[in-house]
Amino acid sequence: MTPGDQEETQPLLRPPGGSSAPRARRVFLAAFAAALGPLSFGFALGYSSPAIPSLRRAAPPALRLDDAAASWFGAIVSLGAAAGGVLGGWLVDRAGRKLSLLLCAVPFVAGFTVITAAQNVWMLLGGRLLTGLACGIASLVAPVYISEIAYPEVRGLLGSCVQLMVVIGILLAYLAGWVLKWRWLAVLGCVPPSFMLLLMCCMPETPRYLLTQHKRQEAVAAMQFLWGSEQGWEEPPVGAEHQGFHLAQLRRPGVYKPFIIGISLMAFQQLSGINAVMFYAETIFEEAKFKDSSLASVIVGIIQVLFTAVAALVMDRAGRRLLLALSGVVMVFSTSAFGAYFKLTQGGPSNSSHVDLLAPVSMEPASGSVGLAWLAVGSMCLFIAGFAMGWGPIPWLLMSEIFPLHVKGVATGVCVLTNWFMAFLVTKEFSSLMEVLRPCGAFWLAAVFCIFSVLFTLACVPETKGKTLEQITAHFEGR
Repeated sequence: MTPGDQEETQPLLRPPGGSSAPRARRVFLAAFAAALGPLSFGFALGYSSPAIPSLRRAAPPALRLDDAAASWFGAIVSLGAAAGGVLGGWLVDRAGRKLSLLLCAVPFVAGFTVITAAQNVWMLLGGRLLTGLACGIASLVAPVYISEIAYPEVRGLLGSCVQLMVVIGILLAYLAGWVLKWRWLAVLGCVPPSFMLLLMCCMPETPRYLLTQHKRQEAVAAMQFLWGSEQGWEEPPVGAEHQGFHLAQLRRPGVYKPFIIGISLMAFQQLSGINAVMFYAETIFEEAKFKDSSLASVIVGIIQVLFTAVAALVMDRAGRRLLLALSGVVMVFSTSAFGAYFKLTQGGPSNSSHVDLLAPVSMEPASGSVGLAWLAVGSMCLFIAGFAMGWGPIPWLLMSEIFPLHVKGVATGVCVLTNWFMAFLVTKEFSSLMEVLRPCGAFWLAAVFCIFSVLFTLACVPETKGKTLEQITAHFEGR
């Protein structure tokens, strides 16, 4: 066995008292502080949905977006986040988990400040690019920080809260967009990262990272703060300092297997079309001929929050693999049904009769078009619920669990880069795809990708619930 193997099999941290859960609750406070980063990038994602229609309707001389600029306004945040994923992968190993989270608050606040003060389209795009950079860093560092401070019995719960905070941020942007103009909405976007900056200053660095830096006393203090005890954990063996990533390590199954799984999970998550749906939620419902498309978007956001919360509660009981498979199956049926809706209504003179979501069903004319309209909103709600139960939180959770410590920075950086680059492509080309394939074809294509995601889950994704991070690494090494 090589020294590198010994490093990964040696348990760095164990819950106090063996399998018993610690009495201290500060680990939940630390997880909440870190999850304010995902809340901030959820707000940044959702910001475009209410802002784009407002900026499109603006009359000169007010700042206005044409169709091309609106497409870039929605998509450029993903491009910035792809760069942020690379930067975050470098920061998380060099600066540490805590400092990386503190640093990502700066581009969040700066980006929303630039948007608030924007006098032209370039300032809007520049602000979105800065917030995207912060999104990429936060989406990488927050799951890593939480997975390293949590003990196995609650790692699924706390890790799933990353995605829960993302969807809460999206919903917050939707709700605030009802009452705030786009400039004031950007001001509100500065609040969560500022709060994270203040709260994270009071939280410790992760004990695992401190141990790799040979800071034993600081690691003991962090353990006492988080778990209320330092019993049950051991120092890594001599020579187990951070090794860094080398291409030759890709020959090891403990490295290349999680690499393949992590990258594939991120790609499938975006190919389901979720970011396109969230960025253009109002536009999609306008295409489905609903009177109040902004209300439809809020309903979608509420459903996503509720089902992500349910997923977090059952994650450590049902397991990651089962929830991923069930989530994929639900998305296959829902995207197929939504595509069928557009196929049945395309070219019709009275598509869905402009259904008002606030009106009781009995008040609407009894017609086939009304029934089809509710097929549309029902399919979208089912898709969001299915995504939130599995493919929303679990790829981020698994990304923080499956990689060995000495390659975690680079590996998670590659995964985040993949996720955000795919998000950029899907978001940027979604409108074009709907024109070429028609809306029905675009959603049926998403259904095909969802089928492949289910097959990949059943064939390749291991179960990680209840296992320590070292046990997961040993699984990939075949020990």
